[in-house]
Amino acid sequence: MDDKRFVAIVGCDKYFGAEIFKPGQRVKLVKDLDNPYDGEAIRVELEPVGQVGYVANSVHTVPKGCCSAGRIYDSIAQEAFGMVRFVVRSTALLELEKTV
Repeated sequence: MDDKRFVAIVGCDKYFGAEIFKPGQRVKLVKDLDNPYDGEAIRVELEPVGQVGYVANSVHTVPKGCCSAGRIYDSIAQEAFGMVRFVVRSTALLELEKTV
């Protein structure tokens, strides 16, 4: 059985745009405990630039075949890592590392 899990990075346009992502890049996912809008928010960080977006957590933003931030929130510690696999328009799709 294939246990790969994917998430989408959204909100990139509020930071550096999706153009900053390239397939094969490793990014850090960090629980955003102080987020006033979403109790399950997970921000995405890229070294050395910092925050580059959020893991999608809405039925309107989570692509088919991807997990929402809410689905992975309790399965990660304070942070986790993922690998950029695809960049489509203003969204990057990540494969979560097996430790998640």
